[in-house]
Amino acid sequence: MRDKVIFITGGTGTLGQVLTAKLLDNYHSKKIIIYSRGELLQYEMERKFESPRLEFIIGDVRDRERLLTSVAGSDIIIHASALKQIPKCEANPTETIRTNIEGTINVINAARRNKIEKVIGISSDKAVYPVNIYGMTKAIMEKLFTYSNEKDNVRFACTRYGNVVGSRGSVIPLFLKQREEGLITITDERMTRFWLTPDQMSQFILDSLENMWIKGNIFIPKIPSMRLVDLIDAIAPNTPRKVIGARPGEKLHEILMTDEEAEDIRTRDMGKFYITGGSIRIGEPLPKDFKYSSDTNDWQLTKEEIKGLVGG
Repeated sequence: MRDKVIFITGGTGTLGQVLTAKLLDNYHSKKIIIYSRGELLQYEMERKFESPRLEFIIGDVRDRERLLTSVAGSDIIIHASALKQIPKCEANPTETIRTNIEGTINVINAARRNKIEKVIGISSDKAVYPVNIYGMTKAIMEKLFTYSNEKDNVRFACTRYGNVVGSRGSVIPLFLKQREEGLITITDERMTRFWLTPDQMSQFILDSLENMWIKGNIFIPKIPSMRLVDLIDAIAPNTPRKVIGARPGEKLHEILMTDEEAEDIRTRDMGKFYITGGSIRIGEPLPKDFKYSSDTNDWQLTKEEIKGLVGG
């Protein structure tokens, strides 16, 4: 990414901010364009970084013409813009479709028209066996990106991962707040989640961009899992807790690869990560009956490890 112009949709979020810091400090990008709707968040981010290599454009991925002209001159697009709060998405399916699907189509068309080198989409574990509107839109986003590789010389790929610890909407800030209030609420005590920090997430995306010499791959990181009750024990061991039941569209466990994908000959173990969906067979095939789910993951964090990570 050195001397490249990087265009980030939804760039004022947790991901965009961490990516921006890395691109400015470690990758020496020529310019980073932050494309988002929120002028206040842009103002705050501009003051935070104070870099002449940072440019802000107010715009919406739903706006085809605005996006088309804004992307001009860019080399790489990181498509992070999405409606992602599951309860809000469930209550507003039409708006979720307009942003997550129609917005993705606009990004693809803008990339083609402007002859962008690489485009990487940010997907989610929710795209695997989707049970909510957010997951369904992300699954379609993956298919749109994979299909787009057949059309021209622009390279499209996706990254797929679970919840990010400490990001907006993360459960940790909620638990810390509830600890002060004296009651922790948990939807289901059996619940498990993959563990990924914002720094790990952003680095995985940048590493995946570097590995996009093959078209159409979905990059999946090898990361640890945790039980939600162990996280609560690390953050608030002496605070009373109450089981309130799962929210609409909420999964008990995170799944990062379907059984069908695991059996696909195109799905490969690349050492530090998995790839699926590409057209070239590289790396090692997965073992028979492989499953990549947060409850069966071989890499499970202990209570002591979680406590060390959250500073409990």
